[in-house]
Amino acid sequence: MRLLYNLTLLISGLFLVPYYLLRGVRYGKSRRGIRERLAYYTPEQLSRWREEQVIWIHAVSVGETRAAIPLITALRQAYPQHLILVTNVTETGHVMAMSNRQIDMCLFFPFDFSWTVRKALALIKPQAILIVETEIWPNFVAQARACNIPLMLVNGRLSDRSFPRYRKGRFLLRPILESFSFFCMQSQVDAERIQALGACSNRIENTGNLKFDQQLLHFTEQDIIDRKALYRIPENALVLVAGSTHEGEEGPLIETRNLIADKLSKPLVLILIPRHPERRRDIQSLLKERSVPSRLRSELTLETDVLSSDEVLVVDTLGEVIPLYSIADLVFVGGSLVPIGGHNPLEAALVSKPVVYGPYMHNFKEISDKLIRAGAGRQIEDIEEMVQVFTTMLSDPGRCRAMGEAGRTLISENAGATQRTVNHLKRIMTS
Repeated sequence: MRLLYNLTLLISGLFLVPYYLLRGVRYGKSRRGIRERLAYYTPEQLSRWREEQVIWIHAVSVGETRAAIPLITALRQAYPQHLILVTNVTETGHVMAMSNRQIDMCLFFPFDFSWTVRKALALIKPQAILIVETEIWPNFVAQARACNIPLMLVNGRLSDRSFPRYRKGRFLLRPILESFSFFCMQSQVDAERIQALGACSNRIENTGNLKFDQQLLHFTEQDIIDRKALYRIPENALVLVAGSTHEGEEGPLIETRNLIADKLSKPLVLILIPRHPERRRDIQSLLKERSVPSRLRSELTLETDVLSSDEVLVVDTLGEVIPLYSIADLVFVGGSLVPIGGHNPLEAALVSKPVVYGPYMHNFKEISDKLIRAGAGRQIEDIEEMVQVFTTMLSDPGRCRAMGEAGRTLISENAGATQRTVNHLKRIMTS
């Protein structure tokens, strides 16, 4: 099976390497990413690894990187002499990791060829590897075990959608899972599922969800006024922010905005934050087709005109989700109107904002259910319900404030996963 896997990877590599090269040319990215994916590192990187002990955290994309931030903060305190290395697969995840000053080094994750991961591990020589959520690569895991490097799955989860697929191949997964020193799972359901796939029960614990350990953020009224000025939002306008949207979601959001704008007592500004900023032109074309004026975030300066109430702001920059959520009256989380599985709804609760999401939240089922039970979130099934819910909530600021505070309380009550995870890491690093 390993031979078949490597053969499949080799064939895929004939397409992957040119793909990343062409993607770099198209989006103006350097070739550094492709070099790192093939485990070619700079002399400066190599010299640091020779001098310092490394804790390697792998977070595939934006969501996993953001979830790992509380853990990175705790590791910085627990292991001040260690170098914290974070690897990502996606460019957006890499940009987010690069912006975190607590991370010492950010790289792209190597392709899962045996020789590539063997070379990467031999050069980096990590003291431990923490894999966030469910990003498990067979050759990487096998080579780490061969090098006697402790492996932990942290914030582990198995969604309702992915678990049946994994269960069908559990006879292949079992030897891979045996290579892990410990599994820190998000919930009891996730803990039971990883055991059903073949993980040893005495290496599993429901440590909780790291996303609940993110720092709660406080903003004064003046902070909000200043941020609205930065984004050229009229001070008296209601703000509806749709974060991490995917293709097929912007259309219903635009239609909803058009249907409810005249029903509200204040002007309404819609802000669209696509999950992939390179889609900005497609979104602007969609808006143009519907005769809706728009502007790109990258075009805004303090000298440009304030947006009119009928304009839509399309965010084509990275790292501004939380700042934009902070000025929202209502937040909608994307990836949930189409069968993507949703994105993290707790980001709205961090800044005391009510959050709404669509029917497809299987990647965040536990969190979305908790938000609903706490009165901090609302799930809608279709555009008709979206129109009704958006109108009701935007017309009731008191209710929105109460939902936002309920979300903050929920986060505080569910904190603690980070310390439990660090405790397990300390144990396996000293065993």
